[in-house]
Amino acid sequence: MARIHPDGWRGLADHGPAGRRVATLERLAAELPAAYTVYHGLHWSRLEDRQAVFEQVDFLVVSADGSLLLMEQLGGLLEEDAAGLQRRQGGRLRHIPSTMSRSLAGLAQRLAGRLGAAAPRLDYLLYCPDYRVRTPASAGILPERIVDADRRERLAAIVQEVLPPGIVTPEVREVHRFLRDLIGLEPDVSALVGQARDLVTRVSGGLAHWARQLEFEPFRLRVTGTAGSGKTQLALAEYRAALAGGRRPLYVCYNRPLADHFAAIVPAGGLACTFHTLCERLVRATGRVPDFSQPGVFERLEREAAALAAGAAERYDTVIVDEGQDFSEAWRDLVLSLAAADGRLLWLEDPLQNLYGREPVPLPGWVGLKSAANYRSPRPVVRLLQALVPEAAGMEAASPFEGEAVECLGYADPLEERERIKEAVRRCLSAGFRREEVAVITFGGRENASLLAEDRLGPHTLRRFSGRYDLLGQPIYTQGELLVESVYRFKGQAAPAVILTGIDFTTLDDKARRKLLVGATRAMMKLVLVAATPAAALLAPHLG
Repeated sequence: MARIHPDGWRGLADHGPAGRRVATLERLAAELPAAYTVYHGLHWSRLEDRQAVFEQVDFLVVSADGSLLLMEQLGGLLEEDAAGLQRRQGGRLRHIPSTMSRSLAGLAQRLAGRLGAAAPRLDYLLYCPDYRVRTPASAGILPERIVDADRRERLAAIVQEVLPPGIVTPEVREVHRFLRDLIGLEPDVSALVGQARDLVTRVSGGLAHWARQLEFEPFRLRVTGTAGSGKTQLALAEYRAALAGGRRPLYVCYNRPLADHFAAIVPAGGLACTFHTLCERLVRATGRVPDFSQPGVFERLEREAAALAAGAAERYDTVIVDEGQDFSEAWRDLVLSLAAADGRLLWLEDPLQNLYGREPVPLPGWVGLKSAANYRSPRPVVRLLQALVPEAAGMEAASPFEGEAVECLGYADPLEERERIKEAVRRCLSAGFRREEVAVITFGGRENASLLAEDRLGPHTLRRFSGRYDLLGQPIYTQGELLVESVYRFKGQAAPAVILTGIDFTTLDDKARRKLLVGATRAMMKLVLVAATPAAALLAPHLG
């Protein structure tokens, strides 16, 4: 299977000329062998008579030895006359051979200027899948370099005839480096982040679509889905559907940042909170105010709330438990007792993200639904987890983004760790991510990560949880550009670029694997690991 660059092209357009080019990329990706790389959407500028001239080509196929094939795709009808093939655009005729010749010459000039005598062989191909060329001999392009409607099914085969796969040479790296440096070849990362969020939300929303097509009575659905499978989209869809139908929804999870995030993006009219916030509401409704300064307050709060839940006046028509692997049986009983008799109950969980060592909660009589497709994480991240976590072997890499290889920076002591974190931040920023798109996630909890108590990391101000809440119960964060969180608090959330730091173990045991999985799957596009020397040595054999 050929590699396509830039990635993220699947599903970004499904109609018009862009959709036709995506269809061509799908064909080339599937039918060309792995020796080929296909670049798409290349464009650059040059000066001609002191005027800026912009040029672009649809596809550039690179063989293993660095030879190049420029491929122009023209859909729709073309025109033929004595001058050769032409295309009417905006009332004017565009002479196709001349246009391709200029693109070919411009690219050859840039290659020679960059690579000199090492510049690779450059060939061309015209692909017009909707038009049959009547007189190929007078088209102005060599007939064997035209793939028209009669030959479109042989596109990949003809590409290989014109551009044999070749044998890998040292020069090929310079060719790829040159192509990635072309103006406009690398997409703007910030724009790609937006595309990534939109596309991942769209494709992972498939779970929300077909899970809500199920009909059974009573509605008791247990969804076991891997990270990035779309559980949050399902929870949002159920919550909003309940409000739209005039019903009251309840969303409960264990993680405070996740509950706060969910509450911030859903309409008013229901309740979205953590389990202990729910307990506090039940207790406060009786006039009692919990004293959180006392030891054992949470255990007492749970017992008091459990005694009150059965007689509570509030009942919810839809009850959603998220991150159900964090719940105990007692918590299950309390939350579900608040559901109306005919309410819809959903339990969303991922056993691989069980960081607290709790036993799975039994839900007898519930309908089960499983999803192993991870739409969020770049494929190198999924491949790493498949190698490290035996239970993740069945995780499917469903993200449309190939992403970069996972990087690992080792350190020998806390001082060196701090320098490695700064280097990881620099790499993310150099790749085009903004500071607010980078999250530094600590492998340990707040008590084991000094970074979670600091305000700066080199030149970067840190945005971190202060440990305090405002009068409305919202968490107070410090003012900073770069988010720093623990892997425990960042569960259920994601960032375009993630730096997972403080990875420190001498044995890759079950707990370490699960924390790696949770931290790594927070990354949507780029992941950098910062690990102590023994841990880095254990991870190194699994990094591509």
